[in-house]
Order: sequence, then structure tokens, then C-alpha cells
Amino acid sequence: MLHATFKTLFVSAAALALIGAGPVPPYAVSGSIAGPDGGWDYASIDGAARQLYIAHGNVVTAVDLATRRVRSFGAIAKAHAVVPIPGKAELLVTSAHDNSVRLLATGDGHELARFAVGSDPDAAFYDAASGRAVVMNAKDGTVSLIDVAARKVVRTIMLKPGLEFGVLGRNNMLYVNNEDLNEIESADLTSGKVSATTALPGCTGPSGLGYDDRTGQLISACANGKAAVVDARSHKLVKLLAIGSGPDAVIMDTVRRTAIIPCGRDGTLSIVALDAVGGAKVVATAKSETGARTGAIDPADGTLYLPTARFSPPATPGARPAAIAGSFHVAVVSRR
Repeated sequence: MLHATFKTLFVSAAALALIGAGPVPPYAVSGSIAGPDGGWDYASIDGAARQLYIAHGNVVTAVDLATRRVRSFGAIAKAHAVVPIPGKAELLVTSAHDNSVRLLATGDGHELARFAVGSDPDAAFYDAASGRAVVMNAKDGTVSLIDVAARKVVRTIMLKPGLEFGVLGRNNMLYVNNEDLNEIESADLTSGKVSATTALPGCTGPSGLGYDDRTGQLISACANGKAAVVDARSHKLVKLLAIGSGPDAVIMDTVRRTAIIPCGRDGTLSIVALDAVGGAKVVATAKSETGARTGAIDPADGTLYLPTARFSPPATPGARPAAIAGSFHVAVVSRR
């Protein structure tokens, strides 16, 4: 993932030209929710509890979607992923700087359990069918499987260093972006055996990843303004799509049959139709906000929540712009 502040955050003329082109974009910024300053990474929504959770520096920031009340809790050594455990008032959080995963109570934020995992745990997800959390450890290339109810790590799978986001496909197959090697790695979570690797020529630094079970498509967001579409069944790259600049997540909305890719450098959303003739294709570009590169979707109505901030120009060309104090917020992007 891209950490703390974003890299280069100025809207290009080309990106702005795209916003008005073609059909009316299906999304528009409709509001903003202020929060405490600090870097951010993944976000997630617990639809049943109506809570938005954001990995926010060394804490978790929670937003009550009904009241817009904001609170922060936990003591994390660089939070990357926040994963609600369905049916439980529990939240699994990866803690990169001490190579651990924390299980927190969502009510008061106290720590329920802590698990030692591989180096630099980053992305994670929960598989309700098995009751296991799957954690991608970026620096040593391992994947930790955690039995959440039993409170223990039950398996470690060795892939390659450079792991980013992972998703679960058919037959309990794990697919993981490798940001360093520009490929998708896979493993059978039932047996623990490593499976095929899919090279992504033309895709640099894949980070966000989405999977659509109906079509068997994987969509990787690439740092060079492309999205790679892969047939998960054959492990083959199908095509590259042109998207905005600075993506870091793929937000799947399978109910409305789209994938949404936040492109933070441009401040745009690339809208991908999953069922287009010939496979996934970009059908619209909507305006979001500069710096909005990750986010979460409310399954109830398709509203997007994108953490970001406002930035001052970098002091020297090529340097990272700094977030302006007091400017962190969640951009609310609604369907028209």
C-alpha cells in the first residue's frame, strides 16, 4: 500500500477532461465527515452495525454511518487493514511495525487477542465459511491463516515478498497481488499448496485487487494508470484498461455489477462494468477528491466512503506533498 500521505496529488488536465466525457458519471461527492489527522490505509464497512472503520495511523477510526459520530480506539503499530468479524463485536487489525495482528472489541476498543505473524502484515480479509482471517505479510511474502474463534494462527503459506491485497476465489483459491514482481500469486487455502503465478506485463506496482465470482475475473489496480483484467480460471492476463493515476484499491460492487477504482492522484473514480461485452471495461470516470485512493462501499445503497485530506504543494519538485493540519476527512460519494 501507499502509506501515510499520498505521492503526487495534482489533477491533470487530461483527467479533468475525462470527467465530462461520455455519459453522466454515476457518482458524485455529496458530503464530508471530518476526522482526526494522521495517515490512513484500508477502510471497511460493517453493514449490520452501520459502522465505517479506517486504518488510521496507529489507531482505528470508526464512523457511525447513522449519526456521523467519529471516534478512535486501539494502540496499533501502523495499522493497515481493518476487518470486521461478521456477527461479532470484533475487529481484526494488522499492525505492520511489530509484525502482529490485533483483535479488538468494537465497543470500547480493548484488545481481545494478539497474533504474531510474518514481516509487515498489510492487507487482510475474513472468510466466514471457514472462520479464518487471511493476512498478507508484505516483506517476507508469507500468508498467515488465523482461526479467529480459536484465537490462533493455524497455517503459514510461503509466497514471495512484495504481497499486497488478496482475495478469495472459487474452490478456496487465494489470489494476491505482488507489487514488486508485477504479478498475481495464488495458493490453495485448503491444502496450503502454492499454485500458479500470473505475470502482468504492462501493469506496474499492482496494489488493489477485486474478484467477481460470476465472471471469474480478477481486476488489479496498477500504479501506472492501468487496471489488469485476469481470468482467474486460466490464470491468464486478458487485457489492460486505462484508468486514472494513483490507484490503491478496487472496490467491488457486485450487486450493481461494477468495480470502482479510486485514483487519488487525479481525484477520480474509474467505473468498471463487470458484465460488458468482451469482459470488464471502463464505462465512466467520476470526480472524487485528490488523495482519495482507498475506501469502502455501503452495501445497502452503494454509497462510497473515501478517506483523504487536503495537501499543500511539495517544497521541492518530486517530493511528497504534506497533508494540511486539520484537513483529514472522509469524502462521501453517492450514487446519482
